[in-house]
Amino acid sequence: MKQLFFALPLILAACAEVPPGRTPVDPMPDMCGAAALQTLVGQSQSVLAAMIFPEGTRIVTPGMAVTMDYRPDRLNIAIGEDGNVASVSCT
Repeated sequence: MKQLFFALPLILAACAEVPPGRTPVDPMPDMCGAAALQTLVGQSQSVLAAMIFPEGTRIVTPGMAVTMDYRPDRLNIAIGEDGNVASVSCT
């Protein structure tokens, strides 16, 4: 019975309506600027040589070892097996 007492507020909170104009979970802000660089996806990695990126940017190639720490201000550019930019993200 005690467990039900503590679970009841959680169950009721799950039924609450989301105010108009808001999403249930607000997305993370684009702290590294990845949104502006999405046009790079699909292009050859050679285009990156002529660009300047913020300090700490990682260009991750296939098989490259990288740390798994979460840094929302760090720009990551992943290169696919085909040599093209596969993704641009903040992590």
